[in-house]
Amino acid sequence: MSRLWVLLAAAALDWLLGDPAWMPHPIRLMGWTISRLETGLRRLFPRTPGGELLAGGVLVLTMVLLFGGGSLLLLAALYALSPAAGTAAEVWLSYQLLAARCLRDESMAVYRALTGRSLMDAQRAVGRIVGRDTQCLDRDGVTRAAVETVAENTSDGVIAPLFWLALGGLPLGMVYKAVNTMDSMVGYVNDRYRYFGTAAAKLDDVLNYIPARLSAWLMIAGAWLIGMDGKNAKKIYLRDRRKHASPNSAQTEAVMAGALDIRLAGDAWYFGELHKKPYIGDPIRKVEIEDIIRSHKLMYAGTVLSLVVFGLVRVLVCVFI
Repeated sequence: MSRLWVLLAAAALDWLLGDPAWMPHPIRLMGWTISRLETGLRRLFPRTPGGELLAGGVLVLTMVLLFGGGSLLLLAALYALSPAAGTAAEVWLSYQLLAARCLRDESMAVYRALTGRSLMDAQRAVGRIVGRDTQCLDRDGVTRAAVETVAENTSDGVIAPLFWLALGGLPLGMVYKAVNTMDSMVGYVNDRYRYFGTAAAKLDDVLNYIPARLSAWLMIAGAWLIGMDGKNAKKIYLRDRRKHASPNSAQTEAVMAGALDIRLAGDAWYFGELHKKPYIGDPIRKVEIEDIIRSHKLMYAGTVLSLVVFGLVRVLVCVFI
């Protein structure tokens, strides 16, 4: 039951505090470590497909051991010193693996720029939370990009970390975020990362496979509960959930598109190169900037339901095992 209370306290801290820029953060440390390791591994291994595949595998193994194993040793030491110190550290570090408040705040910056009629500011704001090129997006394109990133990160940044924290505590949560951070930094199919990022991208697909689908169904249930179009959310999910190169990314995007009765995805530019992508959802109505606010409501609905489900599972485990 202690893990359940850690989970609830971590979620509460995320909703209250978010990610202040002044606060030391394990994800920033992960990003710094990945950059340093990449530089060293590229010098150590040959610049061949096989060499880069091996270097990328060493990167993944090193990050998992550093952050998963490191957090396990840290908690063991702190709990041995004092249960209160161990619990406080586990709550604090678990909270920093969640991104609901940060995701809301960053996408609200896009919303405010759009309501202030500053397209350039909106392009810059959305560029901080998406990987695509944003300088050519119109107002509708900026809005769709913000909604899409809220949809995808409802799983990657909120429900998936909660899933792994509920399953294996802070060490497993750290492993998940380390892999997810590697995927966001090196998991690109381009000349630089085609081979080096393969191990990170594949492992990220594996770790997100169950959470992405669980997130989708929780968001469908959430759409019903908060008065969105739950019927269409389920319809579009079942139809469009595979319309992405990643096996996981379209899962929650499809639900979001269906719940809002809009069309998402489509072609996008990355690093100056056009990527052809299918649309997700139907254009039942035109996208509007208020859809950013609606995406937040669906994100929080799915998150609350995930805490309920994970909490019930933990209670049942404690009662019957």
